Amino acid sequence: MSTVTIGSKNPVTIKKTAALAPMASVADSAYRTLCRSFGASYVVSEMVSSKGLFYSDRKTAELCTVTDAERPMGIQLFGEDPEFMKNAVTLIERFEADIIDINMGCPVPKVAGNGAGSALMKDPQKAEKIVRAVKSVSPCPVTVKIRSGWDNDCINAVEFSKRMEAAGADAIAVHPRTRNQMYSGHSDWDIIRQIKQAVSVPVIGNGDVKSALDCKKMYDETGCDLVMIGRASYGNPWIFKSIDKYFETGEILPPPALKERIEVMLTHVRMIVKNLGEGQGMREARKNVAWYLKGLPNAAKYRNECGSLVAFSQLEDMSRRILQSQAQCEE
Repeated sequence: MSTVTIGSKNPVTIKKTAALAPMASVADSAYRTLCRSFGASYVVSEMVSSKGLFYSDRKTAELCTVTDAERPMGIQLFGEDPEFMKNAVTLIERFEADIIDINMGCPVPKVAGNGAGSALMKDPQKAEKIVRAVKSVSPCPVTVKIRSGWDNDCINAVEFSKRMEAAGADAIAVHPRTRNQMYSGHSDWDIIRQIKQAVSVPVIGNGDVKSALDCKKMYDETGCDLVMIGRASYGNPWIFKSIDKYFETGEILPPPALKERIEVMLTHVRMIVKNLGEGQGMREARKNVAWYLKGLPNAAKYRNECGSLVAFSQLEDMSRRILQSQAQCEE
């Protein structure tokens, strides 16, 4: 089995298949646990605000919980102030994360507009200070997640990565779109290749990997040390199983049957409800249900129903109707 090791202080060894990307409002504990059970080799928390931790925000602290089923797992911090970031690492030490990941790639205005996330790519000097501050207190490896740059006039990922390595980063994860691209257009994998050639720490590639063949292609074309998958996992934890199987045997697994999709969807939502309670859990689960149902016959009708789900029993009823409809079509 091929692996990659991140860090020299309490190093973390990760299977060289595919990891789950950190995704705000998506990759919660239930999502991470499910993806790990399907073969994701590494997972990362949702973004955690360094200032939220400092001011004792309860919800922010809840985002830091690490369970054995999720390991190896990183906690991703964001912020624009080196001292707040340093203090945040001290505050989350009790959660015993395997890796601390610093977000320097989030493009959303409420993060980048305050000088954090991808805005740090416009200020490499401050970004270096943040990495040095976090490294000075972190008990585990420290990674940095970046973009290709701020916009087409500022594509600086290669030089930026070299500076992050010099500041002490143990690995670089890159989503090769600019901040201005957000999630549109195509990611430029050649930037991942250039970064891999420019630094000696592991490089994690992220962007437009939608299948086992895409995953293999990213490894081959970029030389990256680990592939990370985000949006392609929406309603599709099977992507990790497929990648595992392909690297093990060369076999391409067929897509799951409808019955299996429905069963896994129900398992996923049960986990969310268990963690959050039925009311909040069902509200949070609506988007996940819609992803699982994408592409089904009458999917639009069922997705419309998702917006009014308030009880797990409603989802069970919808699931029965979907399966009955398929059975009737097959008669």
